[in-house]
Amino acid sequence: MADHFTIIRNGRLVDIRRREAAPADILIEGDNILSIGPAGMDAPPDARIVDASDRAMMPGLVNAHVHGHGTLAKGMVGDRWPLELFLNAMPGMTGHRTLEDKYLNGLVAAVEMIRKGCTTCYDLFFEFPLPSRDGLAALGKAYQDAGIRAVIAPMLADKTLYQAYPDLIDNIPEPLRAQVIAFQLAPYQASADALEAIYQDWPFDRELIRPAIAPTIPLHCSDEFLVRCRDLARDYELPLQTHLAETKSQAIIGLRKYGRTLTAHLDQLGMLGPHFSAAHAIWLDRDDLGRLSDNGASIVHAPVSNMRFGSGLAHLRPALDRGINVGIATDATNSSDQLNMFESTRLAALISRVQTPDFEQWLGPDEVLHMATVGSARAMGLGGKVGEIAPGFKADIVFLDLGHINYVPCHDMITQIVFTENGGAVDSVMIGGRMVLDHGRLTTIDEKKLRRDATAAAERLFTANAPMRSFAKDLQSIVGHFCHNLACEPYHVHRLGLPHES
Repeated sequence: MADHFTIIRNGRLVDIRRREAAPADILIEGDNILSIGPAGMDAPPDARIVDASDRAMMPGLVNAHVHGHGTLAKGMVGDRWPLELFLNAMPGMTGHRTLEDKYLNGLVAAVEMIRKGCTTCYDLFFEFPLPSRDGLAALGKAYQDAGIRAVIAPMLADKTLYQAYPDLIDNIPEPLRAQVIAFQLAPYQASADALEAIYQDWPFDRELIRPAIAPTIPLHCSDEFLVRCRDLARDYELPLQTHLAETKSQAIIGLRKYGRTLTAHLDQLGMLGPHFSAAHAIWLDRDDLGRLSDNGASIVHAPVSNMRFGSGLAHLRPALDRGINVGIATDATNSSDQLNMFESTRLAALISRVQTPDFEQWLGPDEVLHMATVGSARAMGLGGKVGEIAPGFKADIVFLDLGHINYVPCHDMITQIVFTENGGAVDSVMIGGRMVLDHGRLTTIDEKKLRRDATAAAERLFTANAPMRSFAKDLQSIVGHFCHNLACEPYHVHRLGLPHES
């Protein structure tokens, strides 16, 4: 629990809009920012003092799309896996998890994010065959114990990868085909009913750990399931996120299956709205952007995993020009290799520079830093509460060491945060007025114990999941060639960095 009053003195406040970091003091009451004033401003005599000398104070980064279930599988992604091969291999990376494993997954993720300047995350958490109260409680407790703010969205599907892609099963020879067919997710009614029971009795303080809902990929969900997710989101006032048009294969199959784009189909089902965010959102056309804009929906950009899987380069300027809110994310540890929002923010700016020779269309450092804070917060239903250092906002503040080589010399703070910072200068992190990282020391958990426990769990899971990894390897060539052939078909949107595309 944070002290009643805290005053931060002697620091330099990062102002993204003005692109400066001027001296300022910050007065905090409980977990909220009460006021900001000049150095030496008045404070209650019993206020706890935090000395921020030689520190820049920036808003905590907000990770708008992560998967806490994948952390113990760090480093297990194949060298040349597109998304579909990753999904094919998923059971061999995340199977056989106990509740303790689910807790450790979340705890490792939380520690990495905190150490790299992230104070809030939107976690799309998956359990097989359906979400459970105990599993969500384990993840939520991990985030609560670490002290990070989180929105937890159980990730739902009633179709496997093989069912979602027509004709894929027919391309799988026996006896592998029989094994694939036998692999089933729970009926959508069971998953939705289980989730609704959890929403009715949410076990956490919603100021720190909030619920949401995530039908994973539209093609992996029946229309009946998507509509039920829509209704749950409305009935319980939940944010809703899905992976939308992440790959060209998804876009092509969506057009075949529905006779319209995936975005158009979701719009027809009434899924879009201010509560809705589209993760990845690479293969969108102008009309798709219009639908998102008209409904007040958000896009969440995950540049690292987009490139890691060769999914494509999302084009953000047209979305911004239409007034669409855009957030930034890392994606999972086992799909982007690390949970470093500084890296994602930097790449978001750099990618825009190879998409057009019109330099005025490139994303500026102030724009992408705004996306990684305010934009992400809005995408996860926390707009006006996190993402800014301003009166009335949660006291989620990252302290950057200005003596670190990243800021020697320091000319333009915003430029250097986006293009130079890699997390190395993160000295301290405050979340809700509480120092969870204090001069490089995590104050909430025992990191040495976490390392021992996580390493032992990962080794045990690696052995337990060996048969599923072998099964996935048997399917790899079949799934890979099937999806490659799909991706080579023409589509009216171009998002790959090929010489003949624009």
